[in-house]
Amino acid sequence: MPRPDRVPVRRDGTRDSVDTMRVDLLTREYPPDVYGGAGVHVTELVRALRRSIEVQVRCFGAPRDEVDTTAYPVPTELAGANAVLGTFGVDLQFAQDAAGASLVHSHTWYANHGGRLASMLHGIPHVVTAHSLEPLRPWKAEQLGGGYRLSSWAEREAYETADAVIAVSEGMRRDILRVYPDVDPARTQVIYNGIDLNDWRPVDDPDRVRALGVDPDRPTVIFVGRITRQKGLPYFLRAAAALPPGVQLVLCAGAPDTPEIMAEVEGLVHELQRSRDAVIWIDRMLDRHDLTALLGAATVFVCPSVYEPLGIVNLEAMACGLPVVATATGGIPEAVEDGVTGRLVPIEQAADGTGTPLDPGRFIADLAEALAAVLADPSRAREQGRAGRLRAQTRFAWPAIAEQTLGLYRRLTAE
Repeated sequence: MPRPDRVPVRRDGTRDSVDTMRVDLLTREYPPDVYGGAGVHVTELVRALRRSIEVQVRCFGAPRDEVDTTAYPVPTELAGANAVLGTFGVDLQFAQDAAGASLVHSHTWYANHGGRLASMLHGIPHVVTAHSLEPLRPWKAEQLGGGYRLSSWAEREAYETADAVIAVSEGMRRDILRVYPDVDPARTQVIYNGIDLNDWRPVDDPDRVRALGVDPDRPTVIFVGRITRQKGLPYFLRAAAALPPGVQLVLCAGAPDTPEIMAEVEGLVHELQRSRDAVIWIDRMLDRHDLTALLGAATVFVCPSVYEPLGIVNLEAMACGLPVVATATGGIPEAVEDGVTGRLVPIEQAADGTGTPLDPGRFIADLAEALAAVLADPSRAREQGRAGRLRAQTRFAWPAIAEQTLGLYRRLTAE
């Protein structure tokens, strides 16, 4: 049952007025196990929502110490099964324990099935936030094998039956309605990803940057992201070969999807390291101070993704005062304003769901040209970085985004 006596507490110790709603938020990623944009989104959404309502977080993995947060391991009987069957085993536990919730909100296909089952079992609304779409990530079959058919089925079932679908950009909403034509457009609305402007801000710590093996005084291009086909890292590594020799490359890249993509990236990095100095690859997860210090010391952030519903990494870079050079695909043009907060690189993509550039050579050349142009004008780069910080403040701050989300919850629970 909801607990009306529970009043969320702010960081400064003050309290908001109580709301008796209880939302169960279902997610694979949750601190300290966050490796992608969906995990960042969930972490900050929970923090913002808990100022007003009770949020029970249900996540995957080892036990957490955080109050109102429950983690679930894969059932022992499924430990050796296809990974998607293990995921479904966790989803069954999610559904069982959602008893008493006013509403359930699931994030990514890993949790969508749990949300769908909880909605049916307990007769409560189910909200889905779309961070990506399985049909637009066909390379996941390399990772999941036959499980990719199961993950795609679970996602489609959740989207088509959800009481509301949140798209993190207008581009993402168009993709949802194109890929899943049975989803009612009236049940699909855009609520952007957010950024915590206190956590993500310009940081000047050259000593820490040097300790990470990076020269804070050199012109620098920085990439932050997982090693997956979606993020387009191999395209950037090929483009980097055409950059001026004095430019430093910093790659904060790990968590490869498959051995094949890891081998490709390793080969391209080693090739660059043979032809130029200052190619620094950091393959471990950095804490926020280290990452913001690296962003603060860089000249330009690069996002060469071939699929990106919005791209939280772009918001993080913008909030840290960096211009962004990014692919003009998905929701990225809604975050990065071409010529104002950075540069958008045009791309023509295959219609088979892979996002593969139809002319990879042209895309790589255009990416290199855009990066070189930003690097060649440091004063203009700083101006674009300041504009990016302002855009993050005015369009993507969490208080407004959390209020939109609460408004949706209240509407659904009142129906």
